[in-house]
This record gives sequence, structure tokens and C-alpha cells, in this order.
Amino acid sequence: MTAFPFEIKATDGAARTGVLATPRGEIRTPAFMPVGTAATVKALTVDQVKATGADIILGNTYHLMLRPTAERVKRLGGLHRFMRWDGPILTDSGGFQVMSLSNISKVTEDAVTFASHIDGSRHILSPERSIEIQADLLGSDIVMQLDECVAWPAEEGRAAEALRLSARWGERSKAAFGQRDSQALFGIQQGSTFERLRRESSERLIETGFDGYAIGGLAVGEGHQAMCETLDYAPAMLPVDRPRYLMGVGKPIDLVEAVARGVDMFDCVLPTRSGRHGQAWTWEGSINLKNARFAEDDEPLDPTIACPASSAYSKAYLHHLVKAEEILGQVLLSWHNLAFFAALTAAMRSAIAEGRFEAFRRDFAARQARKD
Repeated sequence: MTAFPFEIKATDGAARTGVLATPRGEIRTPAFMPVGTAATVKALTVDQVKATGADIILGNTYHLMLRPTAERVKRLGGLHRFMRWDGPILTDSGGFQVMSLSNISKVTEDAVTFASHIDGSRHILSPERSIEIQADLLGSDIVMQLDECVAWPAEEGRAAEALRLSARWGERSKAAFGQRDSQALFGIQQGSTFERLRRESSERLIETGFDGYAIGGLAVGEGHQAMCETLDYAPAMLPVDRPRYLMGVGKPIDLVEAVARGVDMFDCVLPTRSGRHGQAWTWEGSINLKNARFAEDDEPLDPTIACPASSAYSKAYLHHLVKAEEILGQVLLSWHNLAFFAALTAAMRSAIAEGRFEAFRRDFAARQARKD
């Protein structure tokens, strides 16, 4: 299955830069996908998101199936028309929410049954239903198989059970998805932090065959070091000619270290969540605009980033907005953070293409580690 051509333009060690071609536009990799959980990237318009340089955004199957319901989105023309985003959209399968709602969900071989966090209503999500919601009702460009993601720490036996169930669900997801020219299906590697299990999961995914491959089951509490140790081997187990997507990651240093290990795509709520709480991400690490030292700082966050939130407003003004709990502060910081993540991935693409990624990686890590 190669519905979307993926061309690797350059490599530098394990790091690579390329283009994933979709009918709705090209996705330049490494790529960061802003998270539009409920058909919106929180606090921002789609025009603001597009202005940051984002090629693709992510939607959340679990939340959309509950509200406004996938059927309603379908009746209103599909997710792209509903939220007015004309670029590619990737939707997750709902598997991660299943894990996070384990106290009100039950997993069986056939499906997962869970109670809505909104009104307590009961729902069944099977691999086939997840594909129907994503591909047919929402109209996603990249569809994810339904998987079971276990919390960390996980015993090896429990992680093995989850990866094998995920592999069987992957087969069912592919059967339900069929062959489509305008949509792609990604499988999800599981196995927690166990190398043997990651290899077994990869082999089963490759046997089934997908358009792209995700690395799941990380960023669930294991920490940066354990994540990097797992990424030392996990991406290389997946096909070299297809995109590799690390789900739910992460901090800027996580992105750089994952790219160094062969990852192409990322998503995370961190940029907008941080922005709503007064935190800005910069080349020198994160800063808290609540701090009094910014009260008379007339400098912008980053004049080199082509985003008004980054270059046109002073830290003093942003500090004022945050302290006054003005909504505009959340908007501007969320906008800046997404622009910074887009600038970071663009910088990595250039560094890889020019054969200087290792130098970029070392410099970035040193700058992120600095403390005022």
C-alpha cells in the first residue's frame, strides 16, 4: 500500500527530510501537527494555524464521535468543510483516550466499550467503527488503526497482550479500510519499552502492510531518557521508505532527539496548552510570562519568526495580558508556540538537507539546557 508517495529528499545519519504527497497538499518532514481535538486548534483560527507554516493538523476521533457526533460532521460536509481547513488532516483512532479512561471502559477482543465523559452514555468502538468514523464520516486524509495503548510502567506480559491485540485490530482495520486512493492508513507499533516486543509488533505490522507507521505507547510517563532509549531501536524496525510518526510527542528537545533517530512526524497538545498557561517556547528554552522580570521587557519573543505573536508584541504586554487573565494572552502565546514549533521543524529540515544536523542537534540541546 502506497497511497501517498513519500520521497526522502536527504538524510544525515538516521535523520531524514522528505515530502509526503497527499491530494490536499504536501507534508514536509520532519513535520509537527497542531492538535485540533474538537475540530479546533484551541484559541486559534485555521488561518492563524496555517500562517505558522503547518502543513497538516490532527483531529480526535473520540471527542468528535461524542460531540458533535461524526454523523453530524458528515451531514455538514465532512471535517475539512466543518472546520474550514483545506489541508491534510490526520485523525487518531481513539485508542489513547481508551487508555486514559480505563476506569470507565472495558476492552475485549471485539471492541472497547466505554462511557462518555460528557453524559455517561455508553459507546462501542471497534476497529471497523473507528475506520468508519475517520474515513467515511469525518473524511480524514490519514486514518489511524485502532490500538490498545497501555500505561507506563507496564509489565512485559501486559505490554505483549496489548501489542498482539493491536496487531489483530490492525488487520481488521486494514480490511475495513480497503484500498483508497485519496486516503492513507497508518499502523501503530506498540510494545512499551521492551525491544523484543517492539520488534514483534513491527514484524506483524509490516506483514499486514500500511501506508505509514506510527510509534505508539510513548509519552505516557516513561520520561525523556526512557523514550530516547526506546527510540534508539524502534524507528529502525519500521520500513525505511514510509513515514514514521511518533504519537503524542512532545517538547522541542524530544522532537530533535526523535528526528536524530529517524522519526518524521509528530503531534502534541503542548504548544497550545502551554500558551493557555502563560508559557512560551523559545530557542533558549521555555519562559513563564507570569514572572515579574518581564513586566517592563520591551523585546518581542522572537523577531526572527514570521508570526505577529512572536515578533510584534513585547514580553511586557504579554506579561500584562497573562497577569490580567485576558483571553488575548492565551491566543498570542498559543500562536507563537505553534509558530516556534513550525520554525523548529523547518530548521531541522534545512540542517538535514545541508548535512549539518548533528551540529544543529548539539547546539539546540545546549541552548535548551541554559538557565537564567
